Amino acid sequence: MADNDGQWERGLIEKLATEALKEQRRARRWGIFWKLLTFGYITIVIMLAVDWKGGDSKGGKHTSVVEINGIIAPGADASAEKVTSALQSAFKDKNTQGVVLRINSPGGSPVQSQQIYDEMKRLRAKYTEIPLYVVVDDLCASGGYYVAAAADKIYVAKGSIVGSIGVRMDSFGVVGLMEKVGVERRLITAGKNKAMLDPFLPEKEEHKQIIVGLIGEIHDQFIAAVREGRGKRLKETPDMFSGLIWSGTKSIELGLADALGGLDYVAREVIKAEEIVDYTQKDNVAEKLARRFGAGAMGSLLDFAARSGLSIH
Repeated sequence: MADNDGQWERGLIEKLATEALKEQRRARRWGIFWKLLTFGYITIVIMLAVDWKGGDSKGGKHTSVVEINGIIAPGADASAEKVTSALQSAFKDKNTQGVVLRINSPGGSPVQSQQIYDEMKRLRAKYTEIPLYVVVDDLCASGGYYVAAAADKIYVAKGSIVGSIGVRMDSFGVVGLMEKVGVERRLITAGKNKAMLDPFLPEKEEHKQIIVGLIGEIHDQFIAAVREGRGKRLKETPDMFSGLIWSGTKSIELGLADALGGLDYVAREVIKAEEIVDYTQKDNVAEKLARRFGAGAMGSLLDFAARSGLSIH
């Protein structure tokens, strides 16, 4: 009987000790979790506090740079809103000796490109003592070149791709496929042209001609902007505005660009202000996290739907 009592007591003690140990481990894990969570929260707060929208001058005379990287479109990194705001900040800085718009873009929205072009002209007229140059990296095509044409001078690399002065509208047709699978399109509209270029309906020649006229008008606006921006430097050829592209070297020969040179060269040798300050507007940490985790997925989808089709790239 005594032995049984002893075994029972030892078993109870062992059980209590085991449970106590489990509880300690559980508490330790939760402690680590909350510490990590707190550390992450503090890190994000600090990053948000020090995040910036561009501009990091040491206080001296400098060359201001704004980048256009990628598609020019609403909501994109190279949207007109971000680029024009960055340019305004660069020109307003009393230590800015010259502004460089660094472009690596295949083009994009004609409206967004026009808005940047117009703002560049306005800033040049307002700040006559501050030159505005474009430096082309790999690509300055279509809408990218539309923007570039507003600069005082355009600098390229020998292998840069320049040009593509044209307009396009993308669509598709699946009428034949629908017939094969036995699907009938049923559409009710008010307005005889409301279903123009509907991919599920046969293409109508009259609708096609309407679109040809529309993009032709935008093309004319593009050509006028290039002629205005480049002036007598432009050596027009029959295919200059046909959508063709040229190397950086050839673009200089045609007057589409002015000289060879990169950002450092222009800052050091042309503007004479070697320090470079970047005014490009960057997303803050919250915006980056939201985009990464899909918070803006629906907005991106709607934006894509709104801007799909017409582009100058």
